[in-house]
Parts: sequence; structure tokens; C-alpha cells
Amino acid sequence: MPEANEKVSTPELVMGVRNPASLGACKEDADAVYFSLDRLSLRSRAKEITTENLADFVGQIHECGLKGYLAVNSVIYPRDLQELNKVMEAAASACVDAVIAWDPAAIMQAVQNDLDLHISTQANVSSHQSAEFYRSLGASRVVLARELSLEQIKEIRANTDMELEVFVHGAMCQSISGRCYLSAHLLGRSGNCGECSQPCRWEWSLYSDRNEKVSLEGKYLLSAKDLCMIEHIPELIEAGVDAFKVEGRLRDPGYTSAVSKCYRKAIDAYIDGTYTPEAAGLLKGEMGLQYNRGFSTGFYFGDPGSEGLALDQAMNASPVKKQAVGIVTNFFPKKNAASVRLLEGGLDLGDAIVIEGSTTYIEQKVSSLTVEGEDVLSAEKGQEAGLAVAGKVRRNDRVFRISSKSS
Repeated sequence: MPEANEKVSTPELVMGVRNPASLGACKEDADAVYFSLDRLSLRSRAKEITTENLADFVGQIHECGLKGYLAVNSVIYPRDLQELNKVMEAAASACVDAVIAWDPAAIMQAVQNDLDLHISTQANVSSHQSAEFYRSLGASRVVLARELSLEQIKEIRANTDMELEVFVHGAMCQSISGRCYLSAHLLGRSGNCGECSQPCRWEWSLYSDRNEKVSLEGKYLLSAKDLCMIEHIPELIEAGVDAFKVEGRLRDPGYTSAVSKCYRKAIDAYIDGTYTPEAAGLLKGEMGLQYNRGFSTGFYFGDPGSEGLALDQAMNASPVKKQAVGIVTNFFPKKNAASVRLLEGGLDLGDAIVIEGSTTYIEQKVSSLTVEGEDVLSAEKGQEAGLAVAGKVRRNDRVFRISSKSS
């Protein structure tokens, strides 16, 4: 029998979510979720959660047995102060489990509203003294700077008993702890106010002061690979980290589902003594089927250098293609069936599909297919098709076909 690791604490798995569908996708595997409102966060494109429906969403989180953390992590300007007060009052009323912040104005408002406070990675906490400073302001947890090595994290752990959270998976910003000004400089869209246009993901060329092009490897000179620490779960747990955080407040529910399942399996396997490098490698492969830019271990084992950059990689390194084919026009609960208008592509019997909406996420195969009441093997673009569905769907939910990019 494998020997369980009973002397270590199980870290909290914290997943980023954007809406109820993403929450549903990870509710069986996450311990907590973090999310943004449509304002005052670094993911202002996540519009589904507002001060008006915040209490309902937090209620759904708690019904799932999870904790809910609200990110209020943008720079706060004088024009934002009234809105900040409204957001913090709404957070307190909704009973969010913590607010993630770093701007002093947001910290002060969180404390004044008796909200549990987690310090965002934007604060670049890189020492135990910085952690203790934020504890003195009322914080219970710090999300450590993403540029720290594993050895530096161990040193911080040895000198403070404050809760420590680290990122283990997801997109990496080119700038220190995400405080980037490139988008604001080039396009007038501030990443520090949640409007980043990601120019670091563009193709770039380097020219000398003589206007001569410098020969460099690759085209995406500023594009960092995604962080992936699934193969180093033992080291992170043994370092005494209290919470593992997965970036992804703008990712689709399929990503959220797959990544949460893999990290849950890895964490539980280590705790019960069944974790192996081979199994971790398989889990990494499973996550590679989701949207990614290639994987690296970030700064955990030293500066990543060129191997941490997706120099030749376009935005998505996944071998899987997700193609929109249509929308749900009707749902028939007694028959567990839906009508789908095929606006962008056709469907074949046996296709792997995903049905998504703001509160819907279903992965399934096309097990039955009809057109005008007749059973068919294929339905073409432009047709209205009927198909069996594996759960409740809603009008205007989108239907995607999942296939290999090589097919």
C-alpha cells in the first residue's frame, strides 16, 4: 500500500471563473473560486458578474460548498473611489469570503467593510517582511510575486505563518507581477485598469539604431509560455504553500473543467501517497489539449530565459480545434433534446460537441440527429437539427464541434 503524506496540509485549489457555467465546470474539484466584476479588476472584459447579481453568484458558490474570492485588483484613481465604495459594500452584503486587492484605497475600503483581505500578486510581495506588513494592514493571505523561485518561497514560509498563495497554472505576463504599460503606451488601453490588448502576443522584429533588422530566433519575441506546475506538486506542497491558484477568469468552461480536474487529481494523489511523475506527465498532456501557449515552470527553478517564451508559437498550441457550428433554438426537457440552428457549420452523428452559455456547460457526443423529424447521419450548415442532449440547455447557448486540428 502507498504511504499517505499525513503530516502535510492539503493546499486549497483556487480556480478563476467568469460566470456560473465556469463555476459549474469546476465545482467538483476546486476548493475556492476567484472572479471579477465588470469594473475595478484586471479582467474588465468579464462582464457577466455585476454588483446587481453578485449576491446571487456568491450564493451559487456557497451552495457548491466552495469559497468565493472577489478580485478588486486594478489601480484605483480618484474617479474610481465612489465606485469602489459601492463594490465593497456589495461584497460585504453578498458575504464574499475574501477580497483580492493591492491598491491602498481598495485595502482600506475592504478593512473598513470588515472583509477578509487577500493581497494580490500585483503587490509583488517577495519577502516575509512584505507579507507581515500587509498582515499589519489587516490581510490574512498574500498571493506571492510570480517571479519568485521555489527556494525564495521556502524562505518566506520559514519566516512567517501568514497564508501564502502561489500561481501554479495559466498565462504569464511579460511584465513584473502584471504591472505592464505596453498596451497603454501603444494603444491607450491600460493593463493596470483591466483593458490590456496583449501586444506582448504580437509578432515583433528588432532593429538596430541604424535601422538594420537584427536576426533573432522566432517571431513572438515577448510572448511567454503558460505556467504549468503539475509535475512539481510535491515540491510546492512540501514548501508549505497554503493555496494553489489557476489563472483563467477569461477562459471557457472546458478549460476550467479540465485544469481543475487535473490539479485535483495531482493534489489528492500526493496526499494519499499515489503521486508519480509518470501520472503527472499524463495529466500535463490532458491539459495540453486545452488552449495553451506551450508550458514552462516560470521562475520556480530560475529565470526562464528563451525556453520560457513561445517564440514560434501562435496563440494556441493545443492540437484540438473548437469550431462554432450553431445555436440552441429550443429545449425539450421531457425528451432531453434540443433544436439547434446550424449557422456556421454542420454536424455528424458521433461528433464530439460542447454546448456553452452563461449558465450552461455540457460536453457530449452527438448520439442522435434529426432533420425535419427524420433520423439522419449528417446535418448541413443552414439546417435546423434536433439532437439528444446530456443536460439542460437554454435558447441561444452556442454549440461547438471538437476535433483534431490535423483532421
